[in-house]
Amino acid sequence: MPSTDPAPASAAASGNVAESTSAATAHQAMPDVQALHDRRNIPIDKVGVKHIRYPITLTCPATGGVQHTVARVNMYVGLPHHQKGTHMSRFLEVLNQHHASLRSNQIMAVCRDMKKRLESEEAHLEFSFPYFIHKKAPVTGAPGMLDIEVAFEASSGKDGDDFAMTLKVPATSLCPCSKEISGYGAHNQRCEMVVKVRFAKGKWMWIEQLFDLIEQNASSPVYAVLKRPDEKFVTEAAYDNPKFVEDIVRDLALALDSEERIDWYAVHSENFESIHNHNAYAYIERDKRQRED
Repeated sequence: MPSTDPAPASAAASGNVAESTSAATAHQAMPDVQALHDRRNIPIDKVGVKHIRYPITLTCPATGGVQHTVARVNMYVGLPHHQKGTHMSRFLEVLNQHHASLRSNQIMAVCRDMKKRLESEEAHLEFSFPYFIHKKAPVTGAPGMLDIEVAFEASSGKDGDDFAMTLKVPATSLCPCSKEISGYGAHNQRCEMVVKVRFAKGKWMWIEQLFDLIEQNASSPVYAVLKRPDEKFVTEAAYDNPKFVEDIVRDLALALDSEERIDWYAVHSENFESIHNHNAYAYIERDKRQRED
Protein backbone atom coordinates (compact mmCIF):
# COMPACT_ATOMS: atom_id res chain seq x y z
CA MET A 1 0.00 0.00 0.00
CA PRO A 2 1.48 3.36 -0.94
CA SER A 3 2.33 5.73 1.87
CA THR A 4 0.04 8.74 2.53
CA ASP A 5 1.48 12.07 1.41
CA PRO A 6 0.72 14.77 4.01
CA ALA A 7 1.62 17.62 1.69
CA PRO A 8 -1.81 18.06 -0.05
CA ALA A 9 -3.63 18.10 3.30
CA SER A 10 -1.27 20.74 4.65
CA ALA A 11 -1.76 22.81 1.54
CA ALA A 12 -5.54 22.57 1.86
CA ALA A 13 -5.37 23.58 5.52
CA SER A 14 -3.20 26.55 4.64
CA GLY A 15 -5.67 27.55 1.96
CA ASN A 16 -8.60 27.41 4.39
CA VAL A 17 -6.77 29.54 6.92
CA ALA A 18 -5.90 32.06 4.22
CA GLU A 19 -9.52 32.23 3.02
CA SER A 20 -10.80 32.62 6.59
CA THR A 21 -8.28 35.38 7.29
CA SER A 22 -9.18 37.11 4.04
CA ALA A 23 -12.93 36.97 4.86
CA ALA A 24 -12.34 38.34 8.35
CA THR A 25 -10.19 41.14 6.94
CA ALA A 26 -12.86 41.99 4.35
CA HIS A 27 -15.53 42.04 7.07
CA GLN A 28 -13.46 44.38 9.20
CA ALA A 29 -12.90 46.64 6.22
CA MET A 30 -16.64 47.10 5.54
CA PRO A 31 -17.87 50.48 6.75
CA ASP A 32 -20.56 50.48 9.47
CA VAL A 33 -22.76 53.22 8.06
CA GLN A 34 -25.46 52.83 10.76
CA ALA A 35 -22.92 53.66 13.46
CA LEU A 36 -21.88 56.95 11.86
CA HIS A 37 -22.50 60.22 13.67
CA ASP A 38 -25.68 62.10 12.74
CA ARG A 39 -25.50 65.89 12.90
CA ARG A 40 -29.24 66.65 12.99
CA ASN A 41 -29.30 66.06 16.74
CA ILE A 42 -32.76 64.44 16.73
CA PRO A 43 -33.41 61.23 18.72
CA ILE A 44 -35.87 58.66 17.36
CA ASP A 45 -38.41 57.17 19.78
CA LYS A 46 -38.90 53.89 17.92
CA VAL A 47 -37.01 52.38 14.99
CA GLY A 48 -36.96 48.76 13.95
CA VAL A 49 -38.79 46.09 11.96
CA LYS A 50 -42.51 45.37 11.53
CA HIS A 51 -44.85 42.61 10.38
CA ILE A 52 -42.60 39.63 11.05
CA ARG A 53 -44.58 36.38 11.00
CA TYR A 54 -43.24 34.07 13.68
CA PRO A 55 -44.36 30.88 15.50
CA ILE A 56 -45.15 31.13 19.20
CA THR A 57 -46.25 28.58 21.80
CA LEU A 58 -48.78 29.37 24.54
CA THR A 59 -49.77 27.35 27.56
CA CYS A 60 -53.43 26.33 27.29
CA PRO A 61 -55.04 25.73 30.73
CA ALA A 62 -58.26 24.42 29.18
CA THR A 63 -56.47 21.35 27.81
CA GLY A 64 -53.46 21.23 30.11
CA GLY A 65 -51.24 21.40 27.04
CA VAL A 66 -50.02 24.09 24.69
CA GLN A 67 -51.44 25.96 21.72
CA HIS A 68 -49.27 26.76 18.73
CA THR A 69 -50.04 29.87 16.75
CA VAL A 70 -48.35 32.35 14.41
CA ALA A 71 -47.79 35.89 15.65
CA ARG A 72 -47.19 39.12 13.81
CA VAL A 73 -44.21 40.71 15.52
CA ASN A 74 -43.01 44.33 15.68
CA MET A 75 -39.61 45.11 17.21
CA TYR A 76 -38.26 48.59 18.00
CA VAL A 77 -35.55 50.35 19.96
CA GLY A 78 -34.91 53.99 20.76
CA LEU A 79 -32.14 55.60 18.71
CA PRO A 80 -29.95 58.34 20.27
CA HIS A 81 -29.62 61.70 18.55
CA HIS A 82 -25.99 61.13 17.56
CA GLN A 83 -26.43 57.73 15.82
CA LYS A 84 -27.33 57.60 12.14
CA GLY A 85 -29.16 54.28 12.13
CA THR A 86 -29.85 51.03 13.91
CA HIS A 87 -28.70 47.54 12.89
CA MET A 88 -31.88 45.94 11.53
CA SER A 89 -30.48 42.41 11.22
CA ARG A 90 -29.85 42.25 14.96
CA PHE A 91 -33.60 42.27 15.68
CA LEU A 92 -34.05 38.99 13.84
CA GLU A 93 -30.91 37.57 15.42
CA VAL A 94 -32.40 38.16 18.87
CA LEU A 95 -35.73 36.64 17.87
CA ASN A 96 -34.08 33.57 16.37
CA GLN A 97 -32.06 32.99 19.53
CA HIS A 98 -35.39 32.22 21.26
CA HIS A 99 -36.85 30.21 18.37
CA ALA A 100 -36.57 26.75 19.94
CA SER A 101 -38.96 27.55 22.79
CA LEU A 102 -40.54 30.96 22.30
CA ARG A 103 -43.36 31.06 24.83
CA SER A 104 -45.56 33.84 26.11
CA ASN A 105 -43.69 34.09 29.43
CA GLN A 106 -40.47 34.80 27.53
CA ILE A 107 -41.67 37.95 25.81
CA MET A 108 -40.05 40.26 28.36
CA ALA A 109 -36.77 38.32 28.15
CA VAL A 110 -36.72 38.86 24.37
CA CYS A 111 -37.34 42.57 24.91
CA ARG A 112 -34.44 42.87 27.34
CA ASP A 113 -32.18 40.96 24.94
CA MET A 114 -33.10 43.41 22.18
CA LYS A 115 -32.10 46.34 24.36
CA LYS A 116 -28.75 44.73 25.15
CA ARG A 117 -27.96 43.48 21.63
CA LEU A 118 -28.77 46.80 19.97
CA GLU A 119 -27.09 48.81 22.73
CA SER A 120 -30.16 50.96 23.31
CA GLU A 121 -31.68 52.50 26.43
CA GLU A 122 -35.20 51.41 25.41
CA ALA A 123 -36.71 48.46 23.58
CA HIS A 124 -40.28 47.70 22.53
CA LEU A 125 -41.77 44.40 21.40
CA GLU A 126 -45.28 43.64 20.10
CA PHE A 127 -46.86 40.25 19.41
CA SER A 128 -50.39 39.92 17.96
CA PHE A 129 -51.92 36.57 17.14
CA PRO A 130 -55.15 34.54 16.89
CA TYR A 131 -55.99 32.43 19.92
CA PHE A 132 -58.67 29.73 20.09
CA ILE A 133 -60.98 29.30 23.05
CA HIS A 134 -62.60 25.89 23.65
CA LYS A 135 -66.28 26.76 24.05
CA LYS A 136 -69.39 24.58 24.19
CA ALA A 137 -72.84 25.63 23.00
CA PRO A 138 -75.02 26.80 25.93
CA VAL A 139 -77.78 24.15 25.71
CA THR A 140 -76.65 21.18 23.60
CA GLY A 141 -73.02 21.39 24.68
CA ALA A 142 -71.85 21.10 21.07
CA PRO A 143 -68.07 21.69 21.11
CA GLY A 144 -66.50 24.54 19.19
CA MET A 145 -63.42 26.71 18.89
CA LEU A 146 -63.96 30.46 19.14
CA ASP A 147 -61.13 32.56 17.73
CA ILE A 148 -60.17 35.84 19.38
CA GLU A 149 -57.37 38.34 18.76
CA VAL A 150 -54.67 38.68 21.44
CA ALA A 151 -51.74 41.08 21.69
CA PHE A 152 -48.75 41.25 24.03
CA GLU A 153 -46.76 44.48 24.33
CA ALA A 154 -43.47 44.62 26.22
CA SER A 155 -41.13 47.55 26.87
CA SER A 156 -37.84 47.74 28.73
CA GLY A 157 -36.19 51.06 29.47
CA LYS A 158 -34.60 53.38 31.98
CA ASP A 159 -37.74 53.37 34.13
CA GLY A 160 -38.02 49.58 34.21
CA ASP A 161 -40.13 47.00 32.40
CA ASP A 162 -43.74 47.24 31.24
CA PHE A 163 -46.09 44.55 29.94
CA ALA A 164 -49.64 44.84 28.62
CA MET A 165 -52.10 42.26 27.27
CA THR A 166 -54.97 43.05 24.92
CA LEU A 167 -57.96 40.88 23.97
CA LYS A 168 -60.50 41.57 21.22
CA VAL A 169 -63.66 39.59 22.01
CA PRO A 170 -66.75 39.29 19.78
CA ALA A 171 -70.22 39.33 21.36
CA THR A 172 -73.85 40.37 20.86
CA SER A 173 -75.48 43.61 21.97
CA LEU A 174 -79.22 44.37 21.92
CA CYS A 175 -80.53 47.94 21.88
CA PRO A 176 -82.53 48.90 25.02
CA CYS A 177 -84.22 51.78 23.18
CA SER A 178 -85.37 49.52 20.34
CA LYS A 179 -86.80 47.04 22.83
CA GLU A 180 -88.60 49.77 24.77
CA ILE A 181 -90.28 51.52 21.86
CA SER A 182 -91.09 48.54 19.62
CA GLY A 183 -94.35 46.60 19.78
CA TYR A 184 -92.34 43.40 19.36
CA GLY A 185 -88.72 42.48 18.79
CA ALA A 186 -85.60 44.63 19.11
CA HIS A 187 -82.64 45.18 16.88
CA ASN A 188 -79.33 43.63 17.87
CA GLN A 189 -75.86 43.62 16.43
CA ARG A 190 -72.42 42.10 16.69
CA CYS A 191 -70.01 44.01 18.85
CA GLU A 192 -66.27 43.87 19.47
CA MET A 193 -65.08 44.49 23.00
CA VAL A 194 -61.39 45.35 23.25
CA VAL A 195 -59.71 45.30 26.67
CA LYS A 196 -56.08 46.19 27.33
CA VAL A 197 -54.70 45.58 30.83
CA ARG A 198 -51.54 45.95 32.86
CA PHE A 199 -51.14 43.62 35.80
CA ALA A 200 -50.28 44.43 39.41
CA LYS A 201 -46.73 43.54 40.44
CA GLY A 202 -46.36 39.78 40.81
CA LYS A 203 -49.88 39.15 39.40
CA TRP A 204 -51.12 37.81 36.06
CA MET A 205 -54.15 36.24 34.39
CA TRP A 206 -54.61 33.51 31.81
CA ILE A 207 -56.02 34.62 28.46
CA GLU A 208 -59.09 32.49 29.24
CA GLN A 209 -59.64 34.22 32.59
CA LEU A 210 -59.65 37.69 31.08
CA PHE A 211 -61.81 36.43 28.20
CA ASP A 212 -64.45 35.13 30.63
CA LEU A 213 -64.53 38.46 32.44
CA ILE A 214 -64.97 40.38 29.20
CA GLU A 215 -67.70 38.40 27.46
CA GLN A 216 -69.93 38.36 30.55
CA ASN A 217 -70.51 42.08 30.05
CA ALA A 218 -72.21 41.94 26.65
CA SER A 219 -75.90 41.29 26.06
CA SER A 220 -74.94 37.74 25.12
CA PRO A 221 -71.81 35.79 24.19
CA VAL A 222 -71.34 34.39 20.70
CA TYR A 223 -70.46 30.77 19.90
CA ALA A 224 -68.71 28.88 17.13
CA VAL A 225 -71.41 26.17 16.95
CA LEU A 226 -75.15 26.67 17.63
CA LYS A 227 -77.89 24.09 17.21
CA ARG A 228 -81.53 25.25 17.22
CA PRO A 229 -81.98 24.99 21.03
CA ASP A 230 -78.77 26.99 21.45
CA GLU A 231 -79.90 29.66 18.99
CA LYS A 232 -83.18 30.07 20.89
CA PHE A 233 -81.28 30.41 24.16
CA VAL A 234 -78.83 33.02 22.82
CA THR A 235 -81.55 35.09 21.15
CA GLU A 236 -83.66 35.20 24.31
CA ALA A 237 -80.64 35.83 26.54
CA ALA A 238 -79.73 38.93 24.54
CA TYR A 239 -83.37 40.13 24.58
CA ASP A 240 -83.45 39.80 28.36
CA ASN A 241 -80.16 41.70 28.75
CA PRO A 242 -80.29 44.79 26.49
CA LYS A 243 -77.23 47.05 26.55
CA PHE A 244 -76.14 50.25 24.86
CA VAL A 245 -72.46 50.54 23.94
CA GLU A 246 -72.20 52.86 26.96
CA ASP A 247 -73.57 50.11 29.21
CA ILE A 248 -71.00 47.63 27.94
CA VAL A 249 -67.93 49.76 28.66
CA ARG A 250 -69.27 50.87 32.05
CA ASP A 251 -69.95 47.28 33.09
CA LEU A 252 -66.51 46.28 31.88
CA ALA A 253 -64.98 49.10 33.94
CA LEU A 254 -66.80 47.90 37.07
CA ALA A 255 -65.59 44.34 36.53
CA LEU A 256 -61.99 45.46 35.99
CA ASP A 257 -62.12 47.79 38.99
CA SER A 258 -62.96 44.82 41.21
CA GLU A 259 -60.16 42.64 39.77
CA GLU A 260 -57.15 43.04 42.09
CA ARG A 261 -54.76 41.48 39.60
CA ILE A 262 -55.21 44.45 37.25
CA ASP A 263 -53.53 47.82 37.86
CA TRP A 264 -54.50 49.68 34.67
CA TYR A 265 -56.99 49.16 31.88
CA ALA A 266 -58.36 50.67 28.69
CA VAL A 267 -61.63 49.31 27.31
CA HIS A 268 -63.69 50.09 24.26
CA SER A 269 -66.61 48.55 22.48
CA GLU A 270 -67.65 49.00 18.88
CA ASN A 271 -71.18 47.96 17.95
CA PHE A 272 -71.76 47.17 14.29
CA GLU A 273 -75.23 48.62 13.95
CA SER A 274 -77.81 46.58 12.06
CA ILE A 275 -80.27 49.44 11.29
CA HIS A 276 -77.79 52.33 10.87
CA ASN A 277 -75.04 53.00 8.37
CA HIS A 278 -72.56 53.73 11.16
CA ASN A 279 -71.09 52.06 14.23
CA ALA A 280 -71.56 52.99 17.89
CA TYR A 281 -68.42 53.38 20.02
CA ALA A 282 -67.41 54.05 23.64
CA TYR A 283 -64.06 54.11 25.47
CA ILE A 284 -62.87 54.21 29.10
CA GLU A 285 -59.29 54.28 30.42
CA ARG A 286 -58.35 54.09 34.12
CA ASP A 287 -55.13 53.85 36.13
CA LYS A 288 -56.12 52.21 39.42
CA ARG A 289 -52.74 53.01 40.95
CA GLN A 290 -53.55 56.74 40.88
CA ARG A 291 -56.73 56.10 42.85
CA GLU A 292 -54.74 54.33 45.53
CA ASP A 293 -52.38 57.31 45.82
